[in-house]
Parts: sequence; C-alpha cells; structure tokens
Amino acid sequence: MNKKIIFSTLGAALVAVPVLAAPGGGAKGDADGNGVLTRAEAQAHATQMFAKMDANKDGKLDAADRAARHAKMQAKMFERLDANKDGSISKAEWDQHGADRAAKRADKRADAGEGKRDGMRGHHGKRGGHRGMMMGKADTDGDKAISQAEFQTAALARFDAADANKDGQVTAEERQAQRGAWRAKRGAPPAAAPAGE
Repeated sequence: MNKKIIFSTLGAALVAVPVLAAPGGGAKGDADGNGVLTRAEAQAHATQMFAKMDANKDGKLDAADRAARHAKMQAKMFERLDANKDGSISKAEWDQHGADRAAKRADKRADAGEGKRDGMRGHHGKRGGHRGMMMGKADTDGDKAISQAEFQTAALARFDAADANKDGQVTAEERQAQRGAWRAKRGAPPAAAPAGE
C-alpha cells in the first residue's frame, strides 16, 4: 500500500485539533493549577495557542496553517501505525491499531462509568463540533483568516460568557454550567460532571 493512499485514508480517522482555548473544556490555561481560570490566564493561554497554531508564523491563522497542522498530524499518525518502521502499514499493523483504540475506549468508559459517552463522536458530538463554528465567528472581518487580535477577542468573549458572576474568574461550577448550556443548545443530553469537578 503506498503512503499517498494511506495518508488519505488516515485523514478521515484523525481527530480535529482543539482550535480555541475554551474554558468549557476544563481548566485549560489554569497556570497556577488552582482549578479557577482567571481572565489573565485565559488571555495568556490564548496567546500561547495562537503561537502554536500559527505554523508559518505570519501572524494569522488561515488555510495554510490548517494544511500544515493536518500534514503534521498525518505524519504522526503514520509513524504510530507503522510499528516496524518499514514505510508501509500492513493489515496486521492497522488491525492492531484498531484493537488498541477499542481497548482505550473501553478503559475510558469503565473509568468514567458505563455508557456516559456512548454514541458520541469526539468531545462535541459530531466531527468538527462547535470549534469550527467558533473559528468562523472569530473571523470578524471575513477575510478567511484569523488575526491574533481576533483570536484573543474570541477567547476572551468565551471567558466572559462563562464568567456568570462577572468576578473575573471561571470556576469549575461555571465551566460545568457552560457545558450544560452548550449541550442544551445542541440538543444533546446532559452529562454527569467529570470526576474532580
């Protein structure tokens, strides 16, 4: 099997990279690890995420950056699947990868409690989820690219929306409430709070 065919096949199996640092996914960016995300921490995290995502360092996120991230993910996936490093993926390697993924999913379900996430694709219910919509909303000037200023504005708007009591901090309870609101908006059933929140 040649690499070109494998790469196109793997593309369908890849999970989207988290695009924006939303406080609803946990305390991402919680620099001091206290479980509370401050506005300053959210802003610093957005700056770090933008720098990481701007693959060609041109100060904007656009199709070129998405293509570079996609190519990097495909290369990493190929490396993981090609267990014997011979430059191709055999049926045995592909089957082993599938068995390993199934085992990991089973372990996660067992750890989280049976069936809580059954039937869902990824964190947001369907491929691409709300991240793609957020990226579209962040592009306020419609140029199909997101500047660092647009990225920061979108990240802080999400922070402000999650900060229900407007005290400049997003707590675990506020993150949980935001996730519940997102689920309700999408029509998804409410999920139990993750352990530790």
